[in-house]
Amino acid sequence: MTADLTTDRAEVNRQRLGAELNRVRRLLERHAARSAGQPEPAGRADPGARDAPEAAGACETLDLLAGQFDLTPFERDVLVLCAGVELDAGFAEACAAAQGGGPRCVPTFGLALAALPGGHWSALAPPAPLRHWRLVEPEDSATLVTSRLRIDERILHFLLGVNALDARLHGLARVVSPGPDLPESRRAQVDRLRAIWEQTSGPLPVVRLVGNDRAAARMVAVQACEPLGLQAIAVRLSDIPASPAERSGIARLLVRECALRTAALVVDCGESGQVPEWAEDELPCPVILLGANLAEPGPRSAILELRSASPDERLASWRDALGAGPGPGDAELERVSYHFCLSPDSIAGAARDARDAVAQGAAPAEALWHACRVRSRDGLDALAQRIEPRLGWDDLVLPAAQVQLLHDVARQVRQRGTVYDRWGFAGKCERGLGISALFTGESGTGKTLAAEVLAGELRLDLYRIDLSAVVSKYIGETEKNLKRVFDAADSGGAVLLFDEADALFGRRSEVKDSHDRYANIELAYLLQRMETYRGLAILTTNVKALLDPAFLRRIRFIVAFPFPDAGRRAQIWQRMFPPRVPLGTIRIDQLARLNVAGGTIRNIALNAAFFAADEGLPLSMPHLLRAARVEYAKLEKPLTDAEIGGWL
Repeated sequence: MTADLTTDRAEVNRQRLGAELNRVRRLLERHAARSAGQPEPAGRADPGARDAPEAAGACETLDLLAGQFDLTPFERDVLVLCAGVELDAGFAEACAAAQGGGPRCVPTFGLALAALPGGHWSALAPPAPLRHWRLVEPEDSATLVTSRLRIDERILHFLLGVNALDARLHGLARVVSPGPDLPESRRAQVDRLRAIWEQTSGPLPVVRLVGNDRAAARMVAVQACEPLGLQAIAVRLSDIPASPAERSGIARLLVRECALRTAALVVDCGESGQVPEWAEDELPCPVILLGANLAEPGPRSAILELRSASPDERLASWRDALGAGPGPGDAELERVSYHFCLSPDSIAGAARDARDAVAQGAAPAEALWHACRVRSRDGLDALAQRIEPRLGWDDLVLPAAQVQLLHDVARQVRQRGTVYDRWGFAGKCERGLGISALFTGESGTGKTLAAEVLAGELRLDLYRIDLSAVVSKYIGETEKNLKRVFDAADSGGAVLLFDEADALFGRRSEVKDSHDRYANIELAYLLQRMETYRGLAILTTNVKALLDPAFLRRIRFIVAFPFPDAGRRAQIWQRMFPPRVPLGTIRIDQLARLNVAGGTIRNIALNAAFFAADEGLPLSMPHLLRAARVEYAKLEKPLTDAEIGGWL
């Protein structure tokens, strides 16, 4: 039984459950009569027989419980006894009479041993099915014989044909239904997973679906369950309690739920993909583990690696999701399909978001691209700082050669789909397809600004990677942190900005000890991920000479940001003041004499604006002079007369 019974089946099930309750109640009445030395009640000679006319026809839910949890006939009757007290008012009187007519009107293990045939002491042992699977529980295990036995609420509902998820698993587990049709490559993976289970005799192996796209892996797992008659129950490993006692209790409830629903457990192992040793031992049910880098498989494990869907398959998913009606053209759909590696579920969600935006007046192409950006942010927002691109090419003040290089970077990101896929360059070699750029130059020369301009030009998210959160003194941790960043960024191909990267990507050292060896391994891992990253990775450094030459050879573009001369400083000053700022006397030629980079110019202009606003006056040269003195003091740099002569 994989869902609530239909109305007709539920009615038949209740009638047959009622027959089981009547049979057990007659056993109680027979025991009460014997105990009182009275004749047995009139009726059939052996009320314990299950082939009596009133019990003809199997109670579907009761038989399923007995079969799934391997209950003996006595244990089955104990379950019916406990259910009877909850469902039939006459059971309480029968229990009281069977226990000598006193106030005890509840089922106990002592009563069950005395009144029910085939009684055995092991029925309520902790490892026995009734207690191990929490089908019934004594109120006080210290007085097991006389303590009241209660049927678990989830089991009681199940007996009545209501197959609702256990309330104790709410927020931890959820039943997942098959989603939209999968691309051809995913359907092949579904067939392979199903074949692993179909070709297995005995307990099903734990299948480990290895891949970065856990959403797609979950869809493959769910689709594979359906033809086998299994539901899918999804749970995150991180939500299962860490303490052994709590974990064991939750694990049993999950396994029990799989048995009640004829389901498989789909476990998301998170970003690390680490599978604890207990996972296979404490989950003796069909299990599918999802992760990017699952640990060494155990004896029950089978491994299936998931590859990303091809752009053509994603394009087909987009066309199915968008359907007929106005929408983006084929060229835009192809670009979206190449750039955003979204699962079918995410594609369907993004298509809905785009349709809603179009209904509110947005252009179809812009709406679709924005919906994809939003859908691919979830994993990366928790790992890096997202910078909203607001600046354009006019805000850049650089020599023509540097500007041309930046345009080349944007051009290659835009045309990757054409060159790599349609023209076949990706088929020649899988390495070196990532587009990376190194921005070198003193602080404040516009490196971060240029990254923002590129992200805006490409209509992509820009994420600044916080190196303090990436670099770790513990061996192997930096590599894991980098992996999380790249894995999270892959679906959306965001622009990754590793600011002041020389702190992370310094010259590889000669191997003198184990720390040097691990540092070099981490750098090699970084180089490999940059070469396979689907988006644009930008590294900035103030000192290019500190970088490893082998590292530089793998960078596609190197853009040098020179310190601005007086002419370019004047251009920066002219662009620095927003149109709504009330300006007094401003002499750009004098401001350009300040021998500072663009970042410092911005700080001076901003501080001067606060001085002017506080005085209620238009921003003018005195405010800028005051701000310049503050900034130069911060830089521990003298402000010379040649720079500020004639300002006032």
